[in-house]
Amino acid sequence: MPKTKLENVIFTLLMAFVMVYAMICYNIALNVGGMSNQVFAMAFGEMVIMWPVAFILEFFVVERLSQKLAFRLVTPGVDKPVFVILAISCMIVCLMCPMMSLVATILFKNPGSQIVAVWLQTAVMNFPMALCWQVFFAGPLVRLVFRVLFRRGEKAAANA
Repeated sequence: MPKTKLENVIFTLLMAFVMVYAMICYNIALNVGGMSNQVFAMAFGEMVIMWPVAFILEFFVVERLSQKLAFRLVTPGVDKPVFVILAISCMIVCLMCPMMSLVATILFKNPGSQIVAVWLQTAVMNFPMALCWQVFFAGPLVRLVFRVLFRRGEKAAANA
């Protein structure tokens, strides 16, 4: 979807925001015993830290690695685009979920000497939510918003 470096930065910022906000809400809801309207406001406190961390990890580490891993399963131009998108999205979750769970464990869970156990539990609890949220909600939403922001060629094709 993104064709230029600027578009890639914007796409990654949007995706990181949607994913991180949802995952923070999910984790706060787990910690307080359920979802409430207050959770949505509480999530913005952690967003200040977690959104930039997610962007940096995704943009500089995970993006290329997830594509390499995905392209072991699918081939762009040969396989249907939806399968390529799904493969990349799944690989991103497979890489980002443990990384972001580790960051959240260190910053917000006070794990002490149980850091590995708390991190693994956090990652296991987060993974199903992150995968479903990415594949079914965040991914389609962010791609739609991105297409609206960066319309290419539709106007030129319509005028021709």
